[in-house]
Amino acid sequence: MRLFLAIAMLALPLGQLDDTVQREIQGLRRPVLERPMHTISNLGKPVVVFGVLLAIAIFDGAHGVLTARTALLALAPTNLVVETLKRAVNRTRPDGEHKRSNASFPSSHSANAFALAWVLARRWKRLAPLFWISASTVAISRLYLNRHYLSDVVVGALIGILSAWLVMRWMKGRRRRPRAAAAA
Repeated sequence: MRLFLAIAMLALPLGQLDDTVQREIQGLRRPVLERPMHTISNLGKPVVVFGVLLAIAIFDGAHGVLTARTALLALAPTNLVVETLKRAVNRTRPDGEHKRSNASFPSSHSANAFALAWVLARRWKRLAPLFWISASTVAISRLYLNRHYLSDVVVGALIGILSAWLVMRWMKGRRRRPRAAAAA
Protein backbone atom coordinates (compact mmCIF):
# COMPACT_ATOMS: atom_id res chain seq x y z
CA MET A 1 0.00 0.00 0.00
CA ARG A 2 2.88 2.38 0.78
CA LEU A 3 4.39 1.75 -2.63
CA PHE A 4 1.07 2.61 -4.28
CA LEU A 5 0.86 5.86 -2.30
CA ALA A 6 4.44 6.78 -3.20
CA ILE A 7 3.74 6.19 -6.89
CA ALA A 8 0.51 8.20 -6.68
CA MET A 9 2.35 11.09 -5.01
CA LEU A 10 4.98 11.08 -7.79
CA ALA A 11 2.36 10.79 -10.53
CA LEU A 12 0.60 14.03 -9.57
CA PRO A 13 3.65 16.29 -10.11
CA LEU A 14 4.57 14.32 -13.24
CA GLY A 15 1.10 14.88 -14.64
CA GLN A 16 1.41 18.60 -13.97
CA LEU A 17 4.83 18.64 -15.63
CA ASP A 18 3.45 16.71 -18.62
CA ASP A 19 0.62 19.24 -19.01
CA THR A 20 2.93 22.25 -18.66
CA VAL A 21 5.47 20.94 -21.18
CA GLN A 22 2.69 19.99 -23.60
CA ARG A 23 1.15 23.48 -23.45
CA GLU A 24 4.54 25.14 -23.95
CA ILE A 25 5.51 22.96 -26.90
CA GLN A 26 2.12 23.33 -28.56
CA GLY A 27 2.56 27.10 -28.24
CA LEU A 28 5.72 26.78 -30.34
CA ARG A 29 4.02 25.09 -33.30
CA ARG A 30 4.50 26.86 -36.62
CA PRO A 31 3.32 25.87 -40.11
CA VAL A 32 6.91 25.86 -41.38
CA LEU A 33 7.85 23.13 -38.85
CA GLU A 34 4.94 20.77 -39.49
CA ARG A 35 6.40 18.91 -42.48
CA PRO A 36 9.92 18.54 -41.02
CA MET A 37 8.52 17.24 -37.73
CA HIS A 38 6.33 14.69 -39.51
CA THR A 39 9.35 13.59 -41.56
CA ILE A 40 11.50 13.21 -38.43
CA SER A 41 8.73 11.30 -36.69
CA ASN A 42 8.39 8.96 -39.68
CA LEU A 43 12.04 7.93 -39.24
CA GLY A 44 10.77 5.74 -36.41
CA LYS A 45 8.47 3.72 -38.64
CA PRO A 46 9.37 0.02 -38.89
CA VAL A 47 9.89 0.09 -42.66
CA VAL A 48 12.52 2.83 -42.28
CA VAL A 49 14.24 1.13 -39.34
CA PHE A 50 14.39 -2.25 -41.09
CA GLY A 51 15.58 -0.58 -44.30
CA VAL A 52 18.44 1.12 -42.47
CA LEU A 53 19.41 -2.09 -40.69
CA LEU A 54 19.34 -4.00 -43.99
CA ALA A 55 21.61 -1.37 -45.56
CA ILE A 56 24.01 -1.63 -42.61
CA ALA A 57 24.07 -5.43 -42.94
CA ILE A 58 24.74 -5.24 -46.67
CA PHE A 59 27.26 -2.40 -46.83
CA ASP A 60 29.25 -2.88 -43.63
CA GLY A 61 30.35 -6.48 -44.09
CA ALA A 62 30.59 -8.80 -41.10
CA HIS A 63 30.46 -5.90 -38.65
CA GLY A 64 27.27 -4.68 -40.33
CA VAL A 65 25.57 -8.04 -39.97
CA LEU A 66 26.49 -8.18 -36.28
CA THR A 67 25.32 -4.59 -35.77
CA ALA A 68 21.99 -5.23 -37.52
CA ARG A 69 21.49 -8.46 -35.56
CA THR A 70 22.26 -6.69 -32.29
CA ALA A 71 19.84 -3.88 -33.15
CA LEU A 72 17.07 -6.33 -33.99
CA LEU A 73 17.70 -8.23 -30.77
CA ALA A 74 17.57 -4.95 -28.83
CA LEU A 75 14.32 -3.91 -30.52
CA ALA A 76 12.56 -7.16 -29.58
CA PRO A 77 12.45 -6.65 -25.79
CA THR A 78 12.03 -2.91 -26.29
CA ASN A 79 8.82 -3.43 -28.20
CA LEU A 80 7.61 -6.24 -25.97
CA VAL A 81 7.86 -3.97 -22.91
CA VAL A 82 6.41 -0.94 -24.71
CA GLU A 83 3.41 -2.79 -26.13
CA THR A 84 2.70 -4.49 -22.80
CA LEU A 85 2.79 -1.14 -20.99
CA LYS A 86 0.64 0.57 -23.64
CA ARG A 87 -2.11 -1.99 -23.10
CA ALA A 88 -1.76 -2.02 -19.31
CA VAL A 89 -1.69 1.76 -18.82
CA ASN A 90 -4.04 2.66 -21.71
CA ARG A 91 -3.23 6.39 -21.53
CA THR A 92 -5.11 8.74 -23.85
CA ARG A 93 -2.85 10.65 -26.22
CA PRO A 94 -2.55 14.42 -25.80
CA ASP A 95 -4.38 14.91 -29.12
CA GLY A 96 -7.34 12.97 -27.69
CA GLU A 97 -6.90 9.66 -29.51
CA HIS A 98 -7.75 6.74 -27.26
CA LYS A 99 -7.05 3.21 -28.48
CA ARG A 100 -5.61 0.60 -26.15
CA SER A 101 -3.45 -0.83 -28.94
CA ASN A 102 -1.99 2.61 -29.67
CA ALA A 103 -1.99 4.25 -26.25
CA SER A 104 0.26 7.17 -25.41
CA PHE A 105 2.39 5.66 -22.65
CA PRO A 106 5.18 4.87 -23.34
CA SER A 107 6.38 6.21 -26.69
CA SER A 108 7.47 3.39 -28.97
CA HIS A 109 9.10 5.88 -31.37
CA SER A 110 11.33 7.10 -28.53
CA ALA A 111 12.03 3.60 -27.25
CA ASN A 112 13.08 2.35 -30.67
CA ALA A 113 15.10 5.47 -31.51
CA PHE A 114 17.07 5.28 -28.27
CA ALA A 115 17.61 1.51 -28.50
CA LEU A 116 19.04 2.01 -31.99
CA ALA A 117 21.11 5.00 -30.85
CA TRP A 118 22.65 2.84 -28.10
CA VAL A 119 23.61 0.05 -30.51
CA LEU A 120 24.82 2.32 -33.33
CA ALA A 121 26.77 4.59 -30.96
CA ARG A 122 28.75 1.58 -29.81
CA ARG A 123 29.48 0.48 -33.36
CA TRP A 124 30.48 3.94 -34.66
CA LYS A 125 31.79 5.79 -31.60
CA ARG A 126 32.78 8.95 -33.48
CA LEU A 127 29.22 9.29 -34.78
CA ALA A 128 27.66 8.71 -31.35
CA PRO A 129 26.58 12.35 -30.88
CA LEU A 130 24.72 12.19 -34.20
CA PHE A 131 22.84 9.04 -33.12
CA TRP A 132 21.87 10.55 -29.75
CA ILE A 133 20.78 13.83 -31.36
CA SER A 134 18.73 11.90 -33.91
CA ALA A 135 17.00 9.85 -31.21
CA SER A 136 16.30 13.00 -29.18
CA THR A 137 14.89 14.73 -32.25
CA VAL A 138 12.52 11.83 -32.89
CA ALA A 139 11.34 12.07 -29.27
CA ILE A 140 10.88 15.84 -29.54
CA SER A 141 8.91 15.41 -32.76
CA ARG A 142 6.44 13.20 -30.90
CA LEU A 143 5.91 15.96 -28.33
CA TYR A 144 5.67 18.63 -31.02
CA LEU A 145 3.09 16.65 -33.02
CA ASN A 146 1.02 16.30 -29.83
CA ARG A 147 1.18 12.50 -29.90
CA HIS A 148 2.95 12.07 -26.54
CA TYR A 149 3.53 13.64 -23.18
CA LEU A 150 7.02 14.25 -21.80
CA SER A 151 6.80 11.24 -19.47
CA ASP A 152 5.84 9.03 -22.44
CA VAL A 153 9.01 9.89 -24.38
CA VAL A 154 11.31 9.83 -21.33
CA VAL A 155 10.11 6.41 -20.21
CA GLY A 156 10.22 5.18 -23.81
CA ALA A 157 13.83 6.37 -24.13
CA LEU A 158 14.78 4.65 -20.88
CA ILE A 159 13.14 1.39 -21.99
CA GLY A 160 15.05 1.50 -25.28
CA ILE A 161 18.39 2.25 -23.65
CA LEU A 162 17.96 -0.38 -20.95
CA SER A 163 16.84 -3.04 -23.45
CA ALA A 164 19.77 -2.33 -25.77
CA TRP A 165 22.23 -2.33 -22.87
CA LEU A 166 20.91 -5.65 -21.56
CA VAL A 167 21.00 -7.28 -25.01
CA MET A 168 24.54 -6.09 -25.69
CA ARG A 169 25.67 -7.28 -22.27
CA TRP A 170 24.02 -10.66 -22.88
CA MET A 171 25.67 -10.95 -26.31
CA LYS A 172 29.05 -10.02 -24.89
CA GLY A 173 28.68 -12.76 -22.27
CA ARG A 174 27.75 -15.30 -24.94
CA ARG A 175 30.84 -14.44 -27.00
CA ARG A 176 33.11 -14.93 -23.96
CA ARG A 177 31.72 -18.33 -22.91
CA PRO A 178 32.87 -20.40 -25.91
CA ARG A 179 36.40 -19.02 -25.65
CA ALA A 180 36.59 -19.87 -21.97
CA ALA A 181 35.28 -23.40 -22.66
CA ALA A 182 37.79 -23.90 -25.47
CA ALA A 183 40.67 -22.83 -23.21
CA ALA A 184 39.70 -25.36 -20.52
